[in-house]
Amino acid sequence: MYDLIKKLTISVLLVVVSGVSGTVSRATGESVTLRNVSYDASRELYTSENAEFVRYWKKKTGQTVLINQSHGGSATQSRAVIRGLEEADAVTLALASDIDAIADQKLLSPHWRKRFAYNSEPLTSTILFVVRKGNPKQIRSWDDLVKPGISVITSNPKTSGGARWNYLAAWGYKQKQTGSKEEAKNFIRALYRNVPVLDTGARGSTMTFAQRGLGDVLLTWEFEAHLIVKEFGADKFEIVAPSTSILAEPSMAIVDKNVEKHGTRKLAQAYLDFLYTPRGQEIIAQNFCRPRNPGMFEKYAANFARIKLFAMTEVFGSWRTVQKTHFDDGGIFDQIYAP
Repeated sequence: MYDLIKKLTISVLLVVVSGVSGTVSRATGESVTLRNVSYDASRELYTSENAEFVRYWKKKTGQTVLINQSHGGSATQSRAVIRGLEEADAVTLALASDIDAIADQKLLSPHWRKRFAYNSEPLTSTILFVVRKGNPKQIRSWDDLVKPGISVITSNPKTSGGARWNYLAAWGYKQKQTGSKEEAKNFIRALYRNVPVLDTGARGSTMTFAQRGLGDVLLTWEFEAHLIVKEFGADKFEIVAPSTSILAEPSMAIVDKNVEKHGTRKLAQAYLDFLYTPRGQEIIAQNFCRPRNPGMFEKYAANFARIKLFAMTEVFGSWRTVQKTHFDDGGIFDQIYAP
């Protein structure tokens, strides 16, 4: 069985090597480094996208690109960019609010959403369940997650973008079902009473569930769910799609202050534009992320669960409202969660 921890270790080593190479080659003018700071579960997607873009750019311009890739919990990555620990040319994060936080510090344009199609969201996803083979606890719906004796694995919404989508999917389901915010709040409180541990990112929760063997059900991205089944085996895990879930829309942006410093604006623009090309969209679909291109979505329709999706704005309003109300210090999550 493929060992994901070994894979992550190799990924970290590659990031270090490419960063060193980039520093040398930028000085010689032979190649240029681009740094993309991304969220925890996007490693496999950008491994594929980066390799394809490097080939595309070399063929188009003759220039060699070294892409220095970084991954972590989306909120954690956003804070690292703000503090200058990650000198990102581009950010591809799990939520718009994490990019808004960077924009609030004048590192990029407040109008970043208008720079690319679909509000700078080249792909979508949703939240599904992963259970152990045979689904011994018969978990089929969101309501099953709050039953006594059910152990739910999810990451920390204070640090993880995927965890915030998990939270919003569960809250939105219950609020749409009952029409009551108070019922939704009580539902979320009951759900987190069944959560034994909060990892900082979605990939950490994957390891807790799949390798450490904790929990009856994992809440995670659709693409992460397929990765678990692929890497750990369909004989050990299976995917459960609830009847309804949230339309998750990861976002991306150019970090203006950094590309001006590095002289990489044109490259960063081309890199993010590439995600919208037919080849970029096909790679998205092949990695079980939902492409914006309708033809590509149809071609890979078998990769995606057929469930009813609701938009975050239908239930919660703007991302700024969501962040302040639910996830800022003293917000609803802090009020309802007791470790």
